[in-house]
Amino acid sequence: MSEEPAQEDTPQPLVSHLVELRNRLIRSILAVLVIFLGLFYFANDIYVFVSEPLRRFLPEGTSMIATEVASPFLTPFKLTFVAAVFVAVPYILHHAWAFIAPGMYQHEKKIAFPVLISSIILFYAGIAFAYFAVFPVMFGFLSATGPEGIAYTPDIARYLDVVLKLFFAFGIAFEVPIATVLLIATGATTPQSLAQKRPYIIVGCFVFGMLLTPPDPISQCLMAIPMWLLFEIGVACGRLVHKEESD
Repeated sequence: MSEEPAQEDTPQPLVSHLVELRNRLIRSILAVLVIFLGLFYFANDIYVFVSEPLRRFLPEGTSMIATEVASPFLTPFKLTFVAAVFVAVPYILHHAWAFIAPGMYQHEKKIAFPVLISSIILFYAGIAFAYFAVFPVMFGFLSATGPEGIAYTPDIARYLDVVLKLFFAFGIAFEVPIATVLLIATGATTPQSLAQKRPYIIVGCFVFGMLLTPPDPISQCLMAIPMWLLFEIGVACGRLVHKEESD
């Protein structure tokens, strides 16, 4: 017998699916806007918190600067909006899950739901790792290597661009175990095959770190080494999944 989808309701017309998709998108956007409005009063405080890893290494008597007229307003505004999106990610993914779940098989749901929860946790873990572990080391190194006589006064907008890029980069990098387990669970590869490709994976991690971090060896290693370790965790978890499927 062929496996039936988890729900056996009468198929809905395409228009109904599009209406449902529209409603869920509207709810997600409204959630982001509500969170943004709640956070906007604290926009400057949020920026102060995010800039702390750099400001602690500024020379005494100096501070960050704004080189554009609207930067003192637009930079915290941009950061607050991104923070609102980050906070709303679980709610947004909840609606994404509710939209696609009815069309999934039961065995697909058993894998997809834990993967969804794990991916959210790992994404936040990547951001936290960047802020608490990478930024202090990276900015400490960069602030200490400048030529003598050069004032180190970073621009607030440029700093935010770098920080957001690294937040996204580390958030995505921490999804490596999820991607590894999915590749194994779907039969696209095996734990043994991935283990044999380990040297290429390690090189790829360092290339990824080189492309997405500032051009200093410390921040590149701080991205590449955790990615490699997360890959090893993904392979170990994939072995368990592969063993269960074999049994």
